[in-house]
Amino acid sequence: MPEIQVNIGGRSFDVACAPGEEAHLQKAAKMLDTETEILTKHIGRLPEARMLLMAGLMLADRTSGLEERAKTAETALEETQAKLHDLRRRRGTGSASAEPVSEGAAMAFADIADEAEALADMIERRRRAER
Repeated sequence: MPEIQVNIGGRSFDVACAPGEEAHLQKAAKMLDTETEILTKHIGRLPEARMLLMAGLMLADRTSGLEERAKTAETALEETQAKLHDLRRRRGTGSASAEPVSEGAAMAFADIADEAEALADMIERRRRAER
């Protein structure tokens, strides 16, 4: 099992991970480090355990928000697909002409999809780690 060194809150930690997960672990550690930097800037230096707890809670809060956004986007997508299916059924042609999606809406859906995918990856890794 590979072991890598990550830096969080100005401290180095040696962490083991599954083969091939090194880059993801580095990215996750960077996210946690970013939260510790924000905390240090606003609160000042905290004991290591408190700093990691607070940074973890901040990331969990952000993750929760992303889960809600992903759920909302999924619901909107399902509703849109149902409407499209209904339009196609009514026309009887098997296809319906739809208004083009605005660039802003397309970008918003792409951003939400990226965040949802990252969240799904993180949840999957946590499940694997819990086994």
